[in-house]
Amino acid sequence: MLGSIARAIFGSANDRSLKAYQRRVPQINALEAGMKALSDQALAAKTVEFRQRLADGATLDDLLPEAFAVVREAAIRTLGQRHFDVQLVGGMVLHDGKIAEMKTGEGKTLVATLPVYLNALAGKGVHVVTVNDYLARRDGEWMGQIYQFLGMSVGVVVHGQDEETKRAQYNADITYGTNNEFGFDYLRDNMKYRLEDMVQRDFFYAIVDEVDSILIDEARTPLIISGPAEDSSDLYRRVDAVVKELVKDESTYEKDEKQRTVSLTEDGSETVEDMLRAAGVLTEGNMYDIFNVSVVHHVQQSLRAHTLFARDVDYIVRDDQIILIDEFTGRMMQGRRYSEGLHQALEAKEHVTVQAENQTLASITFQNYFRLYPKLSGMTGTAMTESDEFEEIYRLHAIEIPTNVPVMRNDEDDEVYRTAAEKYEALAALIAEAREKGQPVLVGTTSIEKSEVISEILKKKKVPHSVLNARFHEQEAGIVADAGAPGAITIATNMAGRGTDIKLGGNLEVRLRKELANIHDEAARAAKEAEIHAEIEAAHRKVKDAGGLFVVGTERHESRRIDNQLRGRSGRQGDPGRSRFFLSLEDDLMRIFGSERMGGMLQRLGLKEGEAIVHPWINKALEKAQKKVEARNFDMRKNVLKFDDVMNDQRKEVYAQRKEYMRATDVSETVADMREEVLVNMVVARVPEKAFAEQWQLAELTEDVGRVFNLALPIDAWGREEGIDETHLRERIQRAVDEAMAAKAANMGPDLMRFIEKSLLIQTLDAVWKEHLYALDHLRQGIGLRAYGQRDPLNEYKSEAFTLFNAMLTDLKERVTTLLSRVEIAPDRPVAPEPVRVQMVESHAEPVSALTGEPIDSGSQGVAVASMVRTPAVDPNDQSTWAATPRNAPCPCGSGKKYKHCHGRLA
Repeated sequence: MLGSIARAIFGSANDRSLKAYQRRVPQINALEAGMKALSDQALAAKTVEFRQRLADGATLDDLLPEAFAVVREAAIRTLGQRHFDVQLVGGMVLHDGKIAEMKTGEGKTLVATLPVYLNALAGKGVHVVTVNDYLARRDGEWMGQIYQFLGMSVGVVVHGQDEETKRAQYNADITYGTNNEFGFDYLRDNMKYRLEDMVQRDFFYAIVDEVDSILIDEARTPLIISGPAEDSSDLYRRVDAVVKELVKDESTYEKDEKQRTVSLTEDGSETVEDMLRAAGVLTEGNMYDIFNVSVVHHVQQSLRAHTLFARDVDYIVRDDQIILIDEFTGRMMQGRRYSEGLHQALEAKEHVTVQAENQTLASITFQNYFRLYPKLSGMTGTAMTESDEFEEIYRLHAIEIPTNVPVMRNDEDDEVYRTAAEKYEALAALIAEAREKGQPVLVGTTSIEKSEVISEILKKKKVPHSVLNARFHEQEAGIVADAGAPGAITIATNMAGRGTDIKLGGNLEVRLRKELANIHDEAARAAKEAEIHAEIEAAHRKVKDAGGLFVVGTERHESRRIDNQLRGRSGRQGDPGRSRFFLSLEDDLMRIFGSERMGGMLQRLGLKEGEAIVHPWINKALEKAQKKVEARNFDMRKNVLKFDDVMNDQRKEVYAQRKEYMRATDVSETVADMREEVLVNMVVARVPEKAFAEQWQLAELTEDVGRVFNLALPIDAWGREEGIDETHLRERIQRAVDEAMAAKAANMGPDLMRFIEKSLLIQTLDAVWKEHLYALDHLRQGIGLRAYGQRDPLNEYKSEAFTLFNAMLTDLKERVTTLLSRVEIAPDRPVAPEPVRVQMVESHAEPVSALTGEPIDSGSQGVAVASMVRTPAVDPNDQSTWAATPRNAPCPCGSGKKYKHCHGRLA
């Protein structure tokens, strides 16, 4: 009550923020006449002037009014577009490191040019982040005209570019690219061996387009670069055959659609165990014996694949591959794979080639990647519903920017039917009616399957229409461009991040580009252009008179933002429009998340077969259900981030240390310190302080020194000398080790020795870090079970991850020392070994709940590529190379044991 009164008197926090920005608009407008009077050369020279003023001590805020005025004038001269006053406000919000919520069609792409130019004056590089390669290229070329006119360089980073090209793009004043590519480049850079091979510069400022999609929807899961692990494709196929039979009996498993979990019942466990034995998968013991843990994992993933994932809803099958579908955009996500064997289980289910599993080599969440930027801002049409999350996770304050022209769209109350069939029938009748009067209709669905159901109904009624989903991804731009034509019916699987506005009457630019492409005669081109202009103008008037674009939702999405994005396609820039959602009690949201009382409430409101209920109560009940789901998803993302923050601290430490090693010309002091620390620990372990001489383990110490330092020393004899203590013993060994290393350095030459030390130090750091990530993966999967022992899984994870990190550092020091003690340059071998090619896969993978083993939620696309990483070669016939063997790999000696339990055993 008091809050409402205060808002009425003083305005909301958003209103007060806007007033502060709006006070600067007249200042920018006052400079417009002066800018118009400048020649093109004089206007472009302003960039040099601004940079000089920054060098002389001015701040970016001091330059803002003039810089914005310069960009506005450059946009008029290059694009024929002038920034509205509300767009200037949006630009100031972005410059301040906040989120600008601007409705669809308000020109966010143009708004970004204002803060991008201003911040690029600092010369440190500005990143503009988009959701796909198409938008990165389009915006880089389109808005690049403004920057290039003003003397700035523009780069575009997309998948598939070579490193030289990428480095040049990142060195530009302004770089456009996708969130995935920026993130993967960061991870790849931290796997390089020379600073000059890295493609990215230090982070400065980024503007994220469709910020809610990138920082919230896609931030549920980390970016992962992984390498090949042990192949178990045959086991997936054999387990799939068993589970396929098992799921025919629903009493064998329990499924919770709300939590997206599935587990075997007691009967189910017994049944599947018998079936696995009969199939020859389970050869000894029962299913839950420790040596059968892999079988349990395969069964669980196969069970999830069969019960929680549906073809044409969660994925499609094409070209012998499982291609995942983004639940938010309906797009195919080429190359993205679920982790922890779930993708392999889906491949076995659909009888396509089961690809090998991968092991994590490097990973980062979008939250932690984007928090690397000292200054971050974003823009979208729908941010306010998630403002709390932006504030809490990213410290980003969202501000709602008013539209340039008041919104004329009529958002009607939802219509609720008893069954999906009744809903679709009513929907088809409404679409046919709208088409009759020439009103374009955009039908929004939540899955490919549902879009095809509606398409089939319209085909039977002979209603012409277009379908926009992952199956027809290639025709996207053309379908969206024609969606505003009179009587056009477009069925779309979500409309987030499409990057193309639906213009009433049709898209003039697209038609001109398409229809004038093959006309080369100037007179014919001019005549055709005039004809197209006239047709578009007439069609625009017709659609406007019919009521503008009619947006129809076939069900509510679990997020209010997605519904708002769909609605926002209608009523852009003051155009008329209307929107309505058709629902049924069989819809997923109503069935899974709606209150059980909703059905009874609808009955009381008089819901009969074939009739719809339209009531504000329904809207409120649905909004409550959506808020519940949004809160649940927020908690999941927060939980992922809490665990990743633990790894993030370690990752930053390792990457910073790695860069320091790469930057140094001489790391001999570092390796000498490591050598000394390894020796101290070794002596302390075998000759404890204040222990009696007869308690000294001199034989074991001799063996340790031989294994690590490659020296045969008479330690046993030294230990029996009169008056010797552990300090003198350590100093003697230290002297012997130092002399041996000095002799090795003298033999190789100082330059070669420094090169070898640096190469082995970085390569070994990479090897132990990779193994540490592998250990953390396994720790993360099982840590949730600690909750059953009344212990906090997060605190347990922090504690054990810290212990593992310290063990990793100890392992690093011993491995580096061992390798350098044994390294020799054979006369017939090259000094710098050829890099070993390792197939690496980049993925935006699905995280798994440590407690339930179920997906936390789906993420977004990643791209599979082959890359190259240097690894030390292991020669089974040369024991001096064995120290480069991964700890969990078989020992090169052929014993059949893991290296860490054989020749790699630590003292």
